[in-house]
Amino acid sequence: MKKHLTLLTYLATAHLGGLVCLMVFRLCFFFSLHSALAAETTSAWPAFLRGLWMDNVIGSYILLLPLLVVLVAQLCGRGGKGLLRFLNIWMGGFYALAFAAAAANIPFYNYFNQPLNSTIWQWAAYPSQTVGMLFGEATWWKYIALWAVVTAVYAYGLFRWRRYFGHRLPAFPKNWRERGVSLALWLPICGLCVLGARGRLGYNPIKISAAYYCDNADLNNLGLNATFNLLNSTLDDARKENRPLQLMDENAALVFVRQNLGRSGLPGISPLAQIVRPEGEPRYDNVVVVFMESMSTKFMGTFGNPSHLTPTLDSLFAQGLSFENCYSAGNHTNQGVYATLYGFPAQLKRNMMRGSVVPRYAGLPTVLREKGYQTLFFIPHEGQYDNMNAFLRTNGFAEVYAQEDYPRDKVVNHFGVSDDYLFSYALPVINQRARSGKPFFATILTVSNHPPYIIPPDFHPKSKQIEDQIVEYADWSIGKFMAEARKQPWFAHTLFVFVGDHGKRIEHLPTDGLILPESCNHVPLIIYGAGLPREQRKDFAGQVDIAPTILGLLRLPYVQNNFGVDLTTRRREAIFYSADNVVAARNAEYLYLYSPDAERAYTYAVDQGKYRPIAENEATRKLRMLVFANLQTAAKLVREKQTIDRKAARH
Repeated sequence: MKKHLTLLTYLATAHLGGLVCLMVFRLCFFFSLHSALAAETTSAWPAFLRGLWMDNVIGSYILLLPLLVVLVAQLCGRGGKGLLRFLNIWMGGFYALAFAAAAANIPFYNYFNQPLNSTIWQWAAYPSQTVGMLFGEATWWKYIALWAVVTAVYAYGLFRWRRYFGHRLPAFPKNWRERGVSLALWLPICGLCVLGARGRLGYNPIKISAAYYCDNADLNNLGLNATFNLLNSTLDDARKENRPLQLMDENAALVFVRQNLGRSGLPGISPLAQIVRPEGEPRYDNVVVVFMESMSTKFMGTFGNPSHLTPTLDSLFAQGLSFENCYSAGNHTNQGVYATLYGFPAQLKRNMMRGSVVPRYAGLPTVLREKGYQTLFFIPHEGQYDNMNAFLRTNGFAEVYAQEDYPRDKVVNHFGVSDDYLFSYALPVINQRARSGKPFFATILTVSNHPPYIIPPDFHPKSKQIEDQIVEYADWSIGKFMAEARKQPWFAHTLFVFVGDHGKRIEHLPTDGLILPESCNHVPLIIYGAGLPREQRKDFAGQVDIAPTILGLLRLPYVQNNFGVDLTTRRREAIFYSADNVVAARNAEYLYLYSPDAERAYTYAVDQGKYRPIAENEATRKLRMLVFANLQTAAKLVREKQTIDRKAARH
């Protein structure tokens, strides 16, 4: 056993030495941010702990092949100094690359305000200019020197370790009994290395969101591993859903959208930006937005469901400013949150929150935070799921609560905690923030109406089918939350918004042969507040309209840079949306669907909820232009990073 431990000690020493060297680069990165962090009160030590965690992921990837080679060598009864020479070359070569990424990350971040990412591959087409840039900038020489020194020290250490351990190598197994012992020892070690490379025991491997722990972008990025970020961003770019959207000419699309929205743009921000100055006195101080998981209108009695599944929502719908024809931007939660809070449409399959380079947006959270609001987001599942923790903290939310904050016994499935517990957790936090005297903006994302469905034992549904029971439970949880909220002193000054994050296909409902059934995107939108006039609107609305509508009701001036309209001052005749590989637009008379993959359009006349296939006509061509132009323009602004306002850009 001692002989085996000799080889294991050699590999562990090489691995730990690499982690120490990576921590040296992180310390240098931290010192380079000294002036930016001088006034920061948040502690930096969690960034170093998270950084060690992420460094270990990369180190485990580097270590995995050497472990497998050692295992195979043990089983084959071969090895010797040649094996150590291979291990030295492998560990030294790959750690040299990891050190290079860590060194390059420091000047890259200090220049671009982004961690090292796939944009560096754009420079590969210009090798002479790139080399000239690297060695021509004197301020970068110290980082090149840092890389050279650390790499040389690590390589020298490997050389000395090889010489030291070379005389202590174990005799390799010569019979099957000894090989069985080797297998029993080294196979679990390989398993631990795989776990280290995965980064965690959960159902998803580690993502960059694990480095985010506060609302300071510099501290969050301090915890990232540059190699991890570079590889992830490169893989992100290779995904099919992240390829550039090509529906129509971008210039023609932009012209249409500007005319449709009545925007002339603001120089230095975007061609869609405008300054909004609502008239009138503010009626509400606080805002609570509730995203209801998979809540299609087809579940509600208001929309004809006879099963009485949603008495709370039906009541709120009748008492608030409600919209009968609201459509979710996409068919995934991340798209609903993104569109609702930041006013940008979903772009087919693409997850606009995910990415090694976290994009920045101006939207409801950023505007309210700039106005002095306390901004909170309550997530039922892990914070890194869909990269939400990183995205939300980057884009206006000071506090993000997720599965990591809840007791383990409250986690009911892989998607986290049940709805009523999430509301019961959020309410005391909101109460505490309200007592500070500052206005608050709280967002709550429910999840129970998503398989696997978990009905808590203290709730007794009336329905027989689990798909209906969970809707009853979701509605009951909202009712319970609102009953408690009404007891709070802040209730009378708070605007509540309830919206489905998206819909779903409902098995017992006919799809009318549509490639995108109505139930997938038709969602309730309820704006409720004490004293808010009751009105049930039949004109069209989209999730992109929610942020400007809320800001209009709060009477807050701001720079608007998105695709939404204030529904209290404007009525939409048509709305656009999408779902993975289908884009759609509709008005009261027609529905237009288009599959970019099949390059085929489907057009329908709508009559009392029935869909009759028709040939394209002038009206459906206008709907096509509406959805094509908005999605193409959104892709352009996202690509060109014209998604923020001037103040955000300065940061």
